[in-house]
Amino acid sequence: MDWNDTPEQAAFRSEVRAFLDARLPAHYRDHEARRHQDSGLENDWQQDLANGTPEDRTAAREWASALAERGWGQPHWPREYGGASMSTLEQFILKQEFARAEAPDIGGHLVGSTLLVHGTEEQKQRFLAPTLRGEMLWAQGFSEPGAGSDLGSLQCRAVRDGDEFVINGQKLWTSAGHKSNWIFGLFRTDPDAPKHRGITFMMLDATTPGVSVRPIISMGWEHATNETFYEDVRVPASQVVGDVNRGWYVGMTLLDYERSGINRAVAQQLLVDELVAHVRADTPSHRRELVRREVADRAIECEVLNNLCMRIASMHASGTIPNYEASMGKMYGSEVAQRVARTGTKAFGQFAQLWAPDDPYAPLKAKHTQNYCHTVVGTIAGGSSEIQRNIIATRGLGLPRG
Repeated sequence: MDWNDTPEQAAFRSEVRAFLDARLPAHYRDHEARRHQDSGLENDWQQDLANGTPEDRTAAREWASALAERGWGQPHWPREYGGASMSTLEQFILKQEFARAEAPDIGGHLVGSTLLVHGTEEQKQRFLAPTLRGEMLWAQGFSEPGAGSDLGSLQCRAVRDGDEFVINGQKLWTSAGHKSNWIFGLFRTDPDAPKHRGITFMMLDATTPGVSVRPIISMGWEHATNETFYEDVRVPASQVVGDVNRGWYVGMTLLDYERSGINRAVAQQLLVDELVAHVRADTPSHRRELVRREVADRAIECEVLNNLCMRIASMHASGTIPNYEASMGKMYGSEVAQRVARTGTKAFGQFAQLWAPDDPYAPLKAKHTQNYCHTVVGTIAGGSSEIQRNIIATRGLGLPRG
C-alpha cells in the first residue's frame, strides 16, 4: 500500500502544522513540566477545565476557542452543529498531527456522535454546542460490578415515574467521573426483558441529588476512574436518547467514524524514538547490547500498528465499516503499549525503580516506569483482549463460537 499523502492531503497537513505552531497554548507545549503534576495525563484538557488552576483553565478555554474557530474540536460533526464536516482522511491527518504535537483532544465526541445518530433535534440543539464550549464535560456510565466485559448483564435500575426515570444502583470504572458535570449511560429499564434488551440510554446532570462519585486509585497512584452511586436519582424522560428499552443498540452503534487508533500509534512511536535516542547516548554499552534487539522489535511493532491504523482509516474513507479490523488495532495497540513500557524499564536496569519524574536520576522523567503500571489496564479497558480475540476469531477468521 502507498500511504503517502496526495498533494491535497500534504497541503492540509501543512495547514494543521501551521495551526498548531500558531494556536496551541504554551501550557500544552511544555510536556516535561506537566509530567510533574498529579493530573494523570500530561495534556488532559478536561482535567484542566474542571479541576485545574486558573492558568490551566485559561489555557483549556483558549485551546477550545481556537479549535471552535475551524470546527476542529469535533471535526467529523456537521458544520451546522459546530464541526467541520471533515472527510475521513482529513480527520486522520488532523488526529495524527495533533498526536505528534501532543496536543489535547477536547471531550464529548462519544456523546456527541451518539446524538447525531440517535438524538432528537431538540437534544442536538441543547447539548452539542455547550459540549464544544466545554460547558458540559462528560463521563461514560456503562460498566458495573459484574457487568464490564459482559455489559449486557448490567443491573443499575431506572424506573419510570411520570415524566421522569428514577435511577438506583452503582456504576464502576467511570472514567472522568471526577472531572465531569454530565454523565451518559446505560440503565436497566425492563428487568424481565432478554439480556440485551430492556436497557435505555440516558443523559443526566452529575450534580443531580443522589449522584455520588468515589475515586478509584490505580496501582500507579493515578486517579483516572471512579465508582458512581445512584440513589433515587431523577432524570427527565426528555434525556433518553433513542427508544426506551432499545438503549443497547444506541450504545453499540459505531459512533465515531474518525477514530482509527492513530493517537495510540503515534504516541508509542514517539516513546520508542525517544528511547532509541536515550539508549544510544546514555546507556552503557553492555546494557545497550542487551536491549538493542528488543528495542528494534518495538520499533517494528510500532510500524505494524501504524499500518493497522492506516488500514482502518482507509476502510472508513472507502465507506466500509471496520469490524474485526478495529478489534485487531485495539488489541495490538494496547499490547504494544505494554511491551514498549517493559522494554523501557529493562533498558534502564535498576534506575527503572525510580518513580518520580523530577528525580534527577530517573531516565526520561520515569515515563516508562510509570507507563509500566498505567498500561496494565490497557488490555481491559475499552473491551478486553479476550473479547477482541473472540471477535477476530469469529468475524475475521470465521471460526465457530465455543
